[in-house]
Amino acid sequence: MRIALDATPLTISSGGLPRYVTELSIALAKEFPDDIYYLLSDQPFQMPERAPANLVRGRQPHSAAERRWWLWGIQHAIRQTGAEVFHGTNFEVPYLGSTPAILTIHDLSPWRERAWQPYTHNSEADRVRWRTPWLVRLRRARMIITVSEAVRREVIEHFGVSPDRVRAVPLAASSHFRPVPPTSPAPKPFFLCVATLEPRKNISALIEGWRESSLQTGADLVIAGRNRADFEEIFPIEGLHLLGEVSDQELPRLYSDALAFVYPSHYEGFGLPVLEAMQCGCPVITSRDPAITEVAGGAAVHTSSSQEIAEAMRDIAANPRLRNLLSGAGLERAASFSWSRTARETHAVYAAVTEDGR
Repeated sequence: MRIALDATPLTISSGGLPRYVTELSIALAKEFPDDIYYLLSDQPFQMPERAPANLVRGRQPHSAAERRWWLWGIQHAIRQTGAEVFHGTNFEVPYLGSTPAILTIHDLSPWRERAWQPYTHNSEADRVRWRTPWLVRLRRARMIITVSEAVRREVIEHFGVSPDRVRAVPLAASSHFRPVPPTSPAPKPFFLCVATLEPRKNISALIEGWRESSLQTGADLVIAGRNRADFEEIFPIEGLHLLGEVSDQELPRLYSDALAFVYPSHYEGFGLPVLEAMQCGCPVITSRDPAITEVAGGAAVHTSSSQEIAEAMRDIAANPRLRNLLSGAGLERAASFSWSRTARETHAVYAAVTEDGR
């Protein structure tokens, strides 16, 4: 089988979207070595490291017409590959064409709280809000993939689609996320948050909870992640460390050294950093968002306010036994996810749409 995937998320420097396309495409190529997988985009992107030989870069647009990517250019690129399926990895599929298409809807944040997404004219979020409902209603996407059952239920209700058109395929933490031996000498105790800094991540409650508990815990707060343009500036506070973007090679050390990973996001489609922290043996404090609760599977402390965050921080800092229990539960939970599983379940959707078209 020949499959084309939208590689546009690989133009983003960090976050869940490039992680999804990178890990999924590599796992697909490894799990199904007789298939050929093409990464397509109208924008320059870096191929994933360790890409198997059957994971290749497709053509980019060569003319003005082809630069109208989702209308014309993508069709030319797909025809050149001979792909039997196109996988839109981030809310979009071609507007026209006969190649069966699958659409991944990661979450419904573009249609939720206005404050979570920029509503400027012709922004990426604005285009998603306008385009995706039409792609679903006109059945340009024969099947829809979500990354959790929580979002699957939302998609069925919000778009009014038949349940048999929507499949939940969970993600996983990359294999390089694993416990790292303790740093010597031990750093000052700290709590960690890793996230793209945007309104939805509820960073203000995180900082408030940390400040409320810091006298008792004696711990700093470390926040790693790129700032989205619409995120308000965080002013300097003693003990608060803003690292900006951190490489994948550095993250396992941060997760392993932290007292706990704190992720109070208002809303997620999956919450991949929660699983990354667990796979490094880091205790997790997170929100009661349905998708995160589904992913955590009882192996995290769930909170709903800055006061509850502060209480959880105090408990974990003061109780080594609780930290060990959460660490063990998180490692066990993370082991139930794998990108091999994600690839197999995604490939089953590819097979289903090609069978339907015969």
